[in-house]
Amino acid sequence: MRKIVSLAVAAASLAVAAPAAAGELMVGVYAHDVTFLGEAVGLGAAGKEDGQNVHLGWRSDRLDGFPSWMRGPRAHIFVSGNTAGDTSYIAAGLNWHVPLTDDGRLYLQPGIGLAVHDGYDIFPDYAEPGITPEEFNRRVALRSERIEFGSQVLFEPELAVGWRITDSTAVELSYVHLSNGQIFHQGKNEGLDEVGIRLVHRFGG
Repeated sequence: MRKIVSLAVAAASLAVAAPAAAGELMVGVYAHDVTFLGEAVGLGAAGKEDGQNVHLGWRSDRLDGFPSWMRGPRAHIFVSGNTAGDTSYIAAGLNWHVPLTDDGRLYLQPGIGLAVHDGYDIFPDYAEPGITPEEFNRRVALRSERIEFGSQVLFEPELAVGWRITDSTAVELSYVHLSNGQIFHQGKNEGLDEVGIRLVHRFGG
């Protein structure tokens, strides 16, 4: 319940704040812990967890003050809540808007960020002396039911292909990956892949 309340507060704050500033509000539904993309690119998705994830986020206009080779990134932040009580997270980072057509309606949007999740970084030891049989069974079951990320802080690369329906509204096919990259932790690195559709509404012109 505490997790749900925290995510709801964060989501409500984004929804209230976004119209007051230039940028884009993003709302999407994602298939959670899919495996086909992670296997294809060698990122190692786990394929253990259930439910869908609901994303609510905000993306800024182009940011000033970056070197010219970075081509004006945009900041993003979003909360992602899992409907089955499995891994939820908050992520923030940078995106780059790449038009694919002359009118800019079709575009690519790669990004990279960091995420903090409420799942398991390291599973509890099922061989710990003195635990009950019930607790032993619970800890063993975790290994086939939940992701062991290895770290509470994770990298969050993402990629979206978007189509701008109107000047203020777009729809995006979006892919998000979470993993520690063997940098935040050496050893366990069961990644998470999500694929979904999100609507994007632009504020501030």
